[in-house]
Amino acid sequence: MTISVCTLAHGRAGHLANLVRGLAGQSRMPHELVIAVMQPRPYELPSAPFPIRQIMVGADGIPLAAARNAAARAARGDQLLFLDVDCIPAPSFVADYAEALSQADGVLMGEVLYLPAGATDAGLEFPRFAATAVKHSERAGPPAGPLGDCTDYRCFWSLNFAMRRDTFLGLGGFDERYVGYGGEDTDFGRVVATAGVPLFWCRGARAYHQHHPHHMPPVHHVDSVIANATHFRDKWGHFTMDHWLRAFTLMGLIELQDGEYVRLRDVSDADLALTRQQADQPYASSATVLAVLEARAPAIATA
Repeated sequence: MTISVCTLAHGRAGHLANLVRGLAGQSRMPHELVIAVMQPRPYELPSAPFPIRQIMVGADGIPLAAARNAAARAARGDQLLFLDVDCIPAPSFVADYAEALSQADGVLMGEVLYLPAGATDAGLEFPRFAATAVKHSERAGPPAGPLGDCTDYRCFWSLNFAMRRDTFLGLGGFDERYVGYGGEDTDFGRVVATAGVPLFWCRGARAYHQHHPHHMPPVHHVDSVIANATHFRDKWGHFTMDHWLRAFTLMGLIELQDGEYVRLRDVSDADLALTRQQADQPYASSATVLAVLEARAPAIATA
């Protein structure tokens, strides 16, 4: 079986360079790395013992669904390993997925651990990464065995997953009507579940998420979240990203009017401060922010 690693990138040149370095240190090399580039120019990258192809998909916005599809369609491997640009694959990443995909035809989601700020300053030191990285509190841990059934399509996460190429293309890939941030992962999970394709947690196939400032809930993408949640409703009969929509509602950013979410005001500095990942936190947590907002809700309601 041939193996293609697929990623997509806009900015984050340093993160992408570390992803390439991580792939160059694999116990089993991929046959290629395909990068869907969402910016005007291709990247200058470290040398690697495998071909790297950069597919230019445009510089307007962040067409995440279309970019993943473009990388997958350009890939030549029988097995597709999808990894976000801000992740570093552990040395057994490719080998773990290759073994699992030889045994199971489905959607496999590998482990993800979050690195603290400054973790990569001294280079890629995987024993140190393993000792200092943490699991996200809102994500499941690895299964007891090589594979574990995931029975909730809403858990699908495109940050680190793998599929056989024929299966991915047979499902039609991601719905490219999702533009910008939010919704395309849940939609793909729903497509997978509806088609009867199994969804698995995979032990191993670990990726280390590189620290960077972030906002959760993603107030800086409130417009695309509304638009994509509405498209999901039109397609499947109900809204998705409920926790983000709830948080935005409690923040007074949006309101449900006659069955449609409407933007009420611009994002403020206070909104950004509330949702901003702090420097001492390896990841941002929507649940933490939502708990704060829910605790304030009675006061908000009577203000």
